[in-house]
Amino acid sequence: MGKLFCIMGKSASGKDTVYKALVNDTELHLHTVVPYTTRPIREGEAEGENYYFVDESVFCRMAAEGKIIEDRAYNTVDGLWRYFTADDGQIDFSKGYFIIIGTLEAYVKMAAYFGRESVIPIYIEVEDGQRLHRAIAREEIQKKPKYAELCRRFLADNEDFSSEKLAAAGVCKFYENNCLEQCINDIRADILKELQKQRKETPEIWQGLKQL
Repeated sequence: MGKLFCIMGKSASGKDTVYKALVNDTELHLHTVVPYTTRPIREGEAEGENYYFVDESVFCRMAAEGKIIEDRAYNTVDGLWRYFTADDGQIDFSKGYFIIIGTLEAYVKMAAYFGRESVIPIYIEVEDGQRLHRAIAREEIQKKPKYAELCRRFLADNEDFSSEKLAAAGVCKFYENNCLEQCINDIRADILKELQKQRKETPEIWQGLKQL
């Protein structure tokens, strides 16, 4: 059976770039999971790729139906924004390995939902000064830059990804993103080790997954 790799890191740590590189790696054969959000779509994003962009009524309906795996709500300068992962049929471990971008809180909830042995954390680390520079550069290209929200997120990340919370969640390995290529290669190598382990332990299941 497959597992779920959860890419995590503070804002502007390079999560999206690393994620895209791993998804596009044909040797890994990772299935994607598209989360949901109620925040407005940003410049350069696409519906169904980065997120499913929905409104509050959709979240409430899915919550009433018991389909919310994990959710986070943020009181931003532009109002309440939700991010959530839904049990909508996307994640099916009989089809192989999956990859998703999430927060530490999301990882903890997904590990509780699927079982910790089925969810593997991948935490990306970047020095704060470098991360702030990247965040500002990214915001500058938006049609309507939201610098106040950028500052809120930057400060909130220090609390959300504190060393105490990472340790409590069992996240003990960090991937330094000082050099993007090296960071991707390090993560890729560990994913390949996991895939090779699965092939050795359950060769008959792996052969079936390859034929899907």
